Formats: sequence, structure tokens, C-alpha cells
Amino acid sequence: MIKPEVVNDQYIVQVANENHLRLAETICHEMEESAKARGTGIAKRSPIYIMEKMLEGKAIVATTLAGEWVGFCYIETWEHGKFVANSGLIVNPDYRKSGIATRIKAKAFELSRTMFPTAKIIGITTSLAVMKINSDLGYQPVTLSELPGDEAFWKGCQTCANFDILSRTNRKHCLCTGMLYDPEEHKKEEKDEKWNFLKESKLYERWMRLKKRILLRLNPTERSRVHRPERELEPA
Repeated sequence: MIKPEVVNDQYIVQVANENHLRLAETICHEMEESAKARGTGIAKRSPIYIMEKMLEGKAIVATTLAGEWVGFCYIETWEHGKFVANSGLIVNPDYRKSGIATRIKAKAFELSRTMFPTAKIIGITTSLAVMKINSDLGYQPVTLSELPGDEAFWKGCQTCANFDILSRTNRKHCLCTGMLYDPEEHKKEEKDEKWNFLKESKLYERWMRLKKRILLRLNPTERSRVHRPERELEPA
């Protein structure tokens, strides 16, 4: 059982339930507004879909002690439970930069490990902040070929400004970096020194600059309209 967590005597982070159904419409609206502001291809979700996740016990919600919505995240499975993605991470604009996103991600990770203990947990992002959070949880960078081959998984990329790169490289390369937590590999590496992403982040930044130059050079005519938003994939 995933226990609720009280953060700084201000917020409660917990598995969503029927008491949170009233928040579904607000969450969907904020997801859409955030996607517009960031210029990303986040897959749209309906309030009904969000409610279903809540009732299935596959969502994490953060609220103030008074019940005001603070943040949200849900989990999805792919290839019959072989992969799990923590999707739809969104934080109320009034509570951003409070560290609550890290707590929500950690609770979603705990929920994923509890419900699907043998599944590989995946993510795809260009955000260094998200990569740091994932790294602290045990994720490692992987090639895109190690992510699900399910077409539905990649549908969420179709409205992204950088989808052209993903398409013309046959899903081998993109500005996003795939990340994966493999429970079996993690067991083997428990005795080894954990990769320190904070220490290596400067190296990653240099690699990202090089990758952008190479990938964007593949189709120069697209360069003027390709954006570089920070995004975390929300698989459809």
C-alpha cells in the first residue's frame, strides 16, 4: 500500500481516489495550457480518462492541506505490462519551483514499482531538470530502440515541432533522450557506484549541443521552423 506523504506541512502527495474526481477538469485544462505555452506535443487527455486513472489507482495527486490542487501524474503500461511510463506530470503554476514535482515523480515511481514490480519504467525528455529527477530514481539514458515499439506509444510525438527528426531517422534519433529503469539491471548494479547525473550534467549538455547540430543539419530546410522546447513525452 502506498502511504500518503505530507510535504513541508503544506501538501499531501498520495494515490488519487474518488475524492479527487472533482479535480479532473482542472488538471486537463492545465495540461492543455502548459502544452501551448511550451510548444510541445503533449497528447490531449479528457477528464473522463483522468477520472478512470484515478479510480483504477493509477494516478498520483498533490493537494494543499485544504484540498486545493497542486500537481498530478498518472501511469500507463505498454506491451502487456513490460513497460510502464509515468505520464502527464503537471504542476499548478502557483506551486511551481516548490520541489513538489520531484515528490510527485517519486511517488509515481513508487506506485509503478509496487503495481508492476518486473516492468521497465521509461521516460523520454529534453528537460535536464526531469533527467536529474529520473537519474536520482535510478533511470539510465538509453537509445530510443530500447523503448516500446508500440505505435500508440509514439503517437504522442506527432504534434511535436521536432517530430520530423524522429520520422526521418526511423525513430532512431531525436532531440529527446530516452531514459529507462530496469529492475533486473538495478539489482546487479546495487553494489556498484551509482551514476551521478549532477556530476555528469555538463558533459550531457555538451552532447546535446552536438546532437542538435548534427540532427538539424540533416534537413537544413527545416531548421528555421524547428523549436527546442523542454518537454516530457506524454504517450497517447
